[in-house]
Amino acid sequence: MASNGSYSNERPSSGGDAPEYATDPASGSFFHSDYKKHEDLKQMLDSNKDSLKLEAMKRIIGMVAKGRDASDLFPAVVKNVVSKNIEVKKLVYVYLVRYAEEQQDLALLSISTFQRALKDPNQLIRASALRVLSSIRVPMIVPIVMLAIKDSASDMSPYVRKTAAHAIPKLYSLDQEQKEELIHVIEKLLSDKTTLVVGSAVMAFEEVCPERIDLIHKNYRKLCNLLVDVDEWGQVIIINMLTRYARTQFTDPNADDAGEESQNKPFYDDDGDDDEEDDGEEQKKEEKTKKTYTLDPDHRLLLRNTKPLLQSRNASVVMGVAQLYHHLAPRSEVMVVAKALIRLLRSHREVQSVVLNCIASISTLRKGMFEPFLKSFFVRTSDPTHIKLLKLEILTNLATETSISVILREFQTYISSHDKEFVAAAIQAIGRCASNIKEVTDSCLSGLVSLLSNRDEAVVAESVVVIKKLLQTQPSEHKDIIIHMAKLVDFIAVPQARASILWLLGEYSDRVPKIAPDVLRKMSKTFINEEDIVKLQILNLAVKLYLTNPKQTKLLCQYVFSLARYDQNYDIRDRARFLRQFIFPSAGLENSKLAKHAKKIFLATKPAPVLESKFKDREQFQLGSLSHYINARANGYHDLPAFPDKPSDSSVRDVEPIVPVQETRSKKQHTVKKRSFYSESEQSSPADEDSEEESSEEGTSEEDDSSEVEESSREESESGSLESDIQELGERKGKMVDTKPKNNEVKKSGKADSNETSEESDSDEAEDDSSEEEETDSSESSSNDKRRPPVKKLHARTANDDNPTPEPKPKSNLDLLLELDDVPPAITPVLTPSLGGFLTPLSASVMPVTSASVQPASPSFIPLKTTELLNKISGRGLHVLSRFTRSPHLFSPAMVSVELTFTNLGTEELKDIRVSQKTLPAGMSMHDFATISVLPVNATLPGTIGVDFNDSTQPVSFTLAVGEVQHNQVTIKAPVGELIRAVTMPEPLFISEQSKLRGMNEHSAVVNLLPSCNDQKTVCQRVFEVSNVAAIPSVDSKCLRFAGQTLSSKSLVLVTIKILENDQANISVNCEKMVVGSMLLNEIKSHLRD
Repeated sequence: MASNGSYSNERPSSGGDAPEYATDPASGSFFHSDYKKHEDLKQMLDSNKDSLKLEAMKRIIGMVAKGRDASDLFPAVVKNVVSKNIEVKKLVYVYLVRYAEEQQDLALLSISTFQRALKDPNQLIRASALRVLSSIRVPMIVPIVMLAIKDSASDMSPYVRKTAAHAIPKLYSLDQEQKEELIHVIEKLLSDKTTLVVGSAVMAFEEVCPERIDLIHKNYRKLCNLLVDVDEWGQVIIINMLTRYARTQFTDPNADDAGEESQNKPFYDDDGDDDEEDDGEEQKKEEKTKKTYTLDPDHRLLLRNTKPLLQSRNASVVMGVAQLYHHLAPRSEVMVVAKALIRLLRSHREVQSVVLNCIASISTLRKGMFEPFLKSFFVRTSDPTHIKLLKLEILTNLATETSISVILREFQTYISSHDKEFVAAAIQAIGRCASNIKEVTDSCLSGLVSLLSNRDEAVVAESVVVIKKLLQTQPSEHKDIIIHMAKLVDFIAVPQARASILWLLGEYSDRVPKIAPDVLRKMSKTFINEEDIVKLQILNLAVKLYLTNPKQTKLLCQYVFSLARYDQNYDIRDRARFLRQFIFPSAGLENSKLAKHAKKIFLATKPAPVLESKFKDREQFQLGSLSHYINARANGYHDLPAFPDKPSDSSVRDVEPIVPVQETRSKKQHTVKKRSFYSESEQSSPADEDSEEESSEEGTSEEDDSSEVEESSREESESGSLESDIQELGERKGKMVDTKPKNNEVKKSGKADSNETSEESDSDEAEDDSSEEEETDSSESSSNDKRRPPVKKLHARTANDDNPTPEPKPKSNLDLLLELDDVPPAITPVLTPSLGGFLTPLSASVMPVTSASVQPASPSFIPLKTTELLNKISGRGLHVLSRFTRSPHLFSPAMVSVELTFTNLGTEELKDIRVSQKTLPAGMSMHDFATISVLPVNATLPGTIGVDFNDSTQPVSFTLAVGEVQHNQVTIKAPVGELIRAVTMPEPLFISEQSKLRGMNEHSAVVNLLPSCNDQKTVCQRVFEVSNVAAIPSVDSKCLRFAGQTLSSKSLVLVTIKILENDQANISVNCEKMVVGSMLLNEIKSHLRD
């Protein structure tokens, strides 16, 4: 009771002596020295009560959700995968999905359970089983996962089909050779009309085969129409895919447009009307033709069906539609996304960052689009810095002659902010506005000059840098500004600002001939203490002053170049050595071309810098993508395809004519089901079909009445022939085993003879759907044949089995009784042939092996190697060795016999040596050795234990107790070869059983044999050392065969070694237990190599 109480939300009072465990892993008990990690959860999982197991699983899933490591609980959790409690099983599968990839070996042991769960009646269990199977990243089970995906793709539950679509990319990343088969499954899922499945199917398409746009053609219009009803995650995936698809199928709607000029005009532009009045009539006609440009109907369908999604509550969906309109829509229609994007600015700051990033990119191309929402981009004090910078960028992009006054007034308030990075960006934004809009250049310059007297040094420094760029446009008019900036050299300490001032003085030294040499004199004094960027500009200033005023500055230049010659930075030394050759050439090079043209080189007119948005070059990336956000090509990014010159043929997307036929067919099938289900007897269903077809052909009420009379007479005649139908069925069953199944009757007859027809049904399962459709057509078209007596129809069908003719065959009463496969297969516990056969672990009842043919044999090799279980130090004098004897245990033939050797190496005799506590995984059992009452000093006594490992290599732990005080924990792990018992059988039976264990039950490899293993005797000896198998006499001298059975499940283990040329051998192991077969193959390979 104490342990149970520890799991309740309210912990009991710790008044007793019982140990108290932590109630929750998040509690502080992790820091207690006596805390046993997860021990309480393991006890709950091992209990027999489902309530305790459910509580434990809830806590474990809670730990996983919090990011805590629960991987050490995997063995305790995985054995509950067979729990009959649905809630426990669901949580176990959730846990397994998380840790199956990390604990692959343990997950593989339960693979047969996962396969059975794929046919569970509960759709959540089926989906969870497939999710776990696809999460086991082992190439060996790829065929099993492939079959599971194929079957789940045809499941009646949309949720299971959705899970199958999610499993496809996992399998593709594990084995890309399965691409072609996966494409067929994707094609089937893309044709699904369920909104739950479509999004996942498109996701699988994008991951596996995005280049196969031919798969989208016939589903394009369906995807467009279903888009509104798909879940939000699926909408994002589908919109992204349709964007790329449309770029390959439709022409550019803006190809004949006037360009981006119309978008860059102000939103309210009154001057545009005056300009249009001056234009000629031809220009007006051209504009009209541009406005009336017609889109492809499918192109228009996409734009029309995505437009309502702009009102979605999901920001990703809105962004997806916005990028679709940006890349596909005509310019006149893109305006509709502006309001939706502005609405997203009320979301979290992460969403704001992405949206503002996209708006900044759009605003470089379409200024007028966001100008009505100018105030939405004003910076708030609560905005983080990166949001402020993005809003500044957008405001600068949107600045026009009409809005510049409002924007500059806003910028002026930003300069007083405490965020230094934001202030610097605001000053740069003022500079960009001044350079882009000539009308405000002077006012911006005067404002920036006024900032030079600001108390904040960072503001002054940034202003100097911006003014330097602006002065390059018209330096002659701003001589006073240059003089004012020269005086700031003594006060500004920011390297970038000092370098900008020096560059200005050097570039326009002719305008300040008296000030520039004096500044060079000051800078030469502080040269050695300046930053590298400032030193480089001092050298440039020295060269330019020497070229324009050599008399006053020659000595200063020589001094500066002498200092630079010995500078610590090699860039400064190299630059000084390079520039010296222009003004102080070496002896003999005074008349060189460099010296002659020095003035042209250094004093050439420089172009004014163009201040552009940093979002100008992001148009190459798809809007809203990660690459667009970081302005760099991210891993896995695919370029947006360019528009084709000519549109593709729209007929490839025409699929409407097929739809009515499918609807009519489905209606008739449903009608047959309802009538047969609710009528007094099933015999009325064929007559119902007759009456329906007659009424559809003739369309008169009189014939409807006659069909009812026919129906009543048909019931009497068919009820009398039911016995003959049953007799005929027995004859047809025998014939259907030898021929291909033509309808669903094969499935029912196959249940009675499953061992004989499992392979045929497995190979022909793919034809069932097509054969059902053929039957439906034949039943609809043969109304006259159904008027014959039922007995004659059965005879006719029996006769036609041997000589098939294209004439359609009618259904009888008994056929309809057998067509119960319309019921979803999920409600039956019977495995379908696609999951059965050679891939499903078969029990003894499914594939019995004759006991008279397979006989136990004595082991061919007795291992003498011992393993130390307990050393004398840990055992306080007790030393224990273990050895696998390969002899049958007396308690149970399923147990492995392990001999223990006890030796007393201490100074006192040991008493009462026994097994006190056992820790056994699920399904295992152990028989203790006889208690050793006394073990004298230096004496040795044997003991034998029996362990049923349940065909698993998991270790068995138990406690050896000595007396009442000493307890020692020991662990025994059996090699895979010791889990097998040697058996003999005739060679034909060996070959026959081996042929049944193909596919995933067969493991093979080619190894290079050692020189010592050239003869067959040595190879046999090596195999006997690895595993307890018996040699099977073989006719082929180069083929060695060995046989054994697993001790627990009696599954056959067949080993074949073929000696090849060049000292090589082909080893194959066939076993129903895939893990046992794989591990045994590795053991044999390593033993033959060593």
